[in-house]
Amino acid sequence: MSLLDLFLDRAIKRGQLTIHRPGKPPRTFGTPDPEMGHVELTFADNKVERQLVTDPGLGAAELFMDGRLQIANDDILPLLQLATANDKYEDRRGALKASRGTRVLGAIKHRFDRINMERRSKRNVAHHYDLSARLYDLFLDKDRQYSCAYYTDPANDLETAQQDKLAHIAAKLAIRPGMRVLDIGCGWGGMALYLHAKTGAEVLGVTLSEEQLKIARERAAAAGVADKVTFELIDYRRVEGRFDRIVSVGMFEHVGPPQYRTFFRKCFDLLADDGVMLLHTIGRYGGPSVTDEFTTKYIFPGGYNPALSEIVKGYEGLPMFLTDVEVLRNHYGWTTRQWYDRAYAARDQIVALYDERFWRMWIFYLAGASMAFLHGGLCNYQVQLARRRDAVPVTRDYMFEGERAMRG
Repeated sequence: MSLLDLFLDRAIKRGQLTIHRPGKPPRTFGTPDPEMGHVELTFADNKVERQLVTDPGLGAAELFMDGRLQIANDDILPLLQLATANDKYEDRRGALKASRGTRVLGAIKHRFDRINMERRSKRNVAHHYDLSARLYDLFLDKDRQYSCAYYTDPANDLETAQQDKLAHIAAKLAIRPGMRVLDIGCGWGGMALYLHAKTGAEVLGVTLSEEQLKIARERAAAAGVADKVTFELIDYRRVEGRFDRIVSVGMFEHVGPPQYRTFFRKCFDLLADDGVMLLHTIGRYGGPSVTDEFTTKYIFPGGYNPALSEIVKGYEGLPMFLTDVEVLRNHYGWTTRQWYDRAYAARDQIVALYDERFWRMWIFYLAGASMAFLHGGLCNYQVQLARRRDAVPVTRDYMFEGERAMRG
């Protein structure tokens, strides 16, 4: 029995996986389970198995991208669902870990790659966010919210969940008329435009993506609010002035642990005396770790999802008050699943924009992300910090009331 067979025999318990290899009879692993289904894989050549055994994570991704790991209709989601559902984060207690030497060496390389000084930050952002605007139109909602949606009902569609996310965050910020807001990592401008429309606040959005900047400015001009909602191509470290509120959604993942103190120190300096900030970021349930190789090589170079302890360490010692923390479980799993379905359905359009290998890479990324949030150790954190302990009400009622008003 091969090493791969030994591994799969132990790993696949619920659901079934059948592998077809050149010149060998099919082999099926696992037991029937209506919820998990039956996945069939075909290895295009004899080298596939060796690559999978040598580097399971990156190997599986690249083999699928190259068309050598074949699955019915190129729908990779059922395979990743089968694999991760049989290895849930909450079931891993007592699992074998990598040797201390391997973990230390991996951590050193990971931390070095996550330094993210200004020039590297802009290059990393451009790698992902300066892709064709048409690509994002094909799988995001109409407002182009490229971050975790908020599902007041898991059955909600993507458009509803993203608008509910905006209302959820806006309510936490407790913005009053006349306030000035800074949006760090403003994307295509949706959050900034929403905050102005709902509260009348003046908003400055900053980004390192030239493509996002262009579209955000076009949207503000089209809405007739370019004098109230402005956007700049600037690193957050170079922003000047004072702001009543700071919001940052889906940007902290690109800061890098060595820069966490710099980030929070800068936010503190930019906040007015009674200022409040809301940080929305992907995070991990456990302690500090490393980013998988597929993500750093193909999707988010320099990216890292922090443990809550790392976020806390970033602002610890600064004269700021932690006023609220919320953990969003499953929400990003549902979000990325809807992104996957849209990107999968848009295969022809994405291939026309790039090529077949890019489409395969993109849906592997979205499928893997969905499973990491539904079965793995990833979640989303919303962390609220303030300069003064009484900057926001002492109970959370104002959040619920404000959210209902904005959604209504």
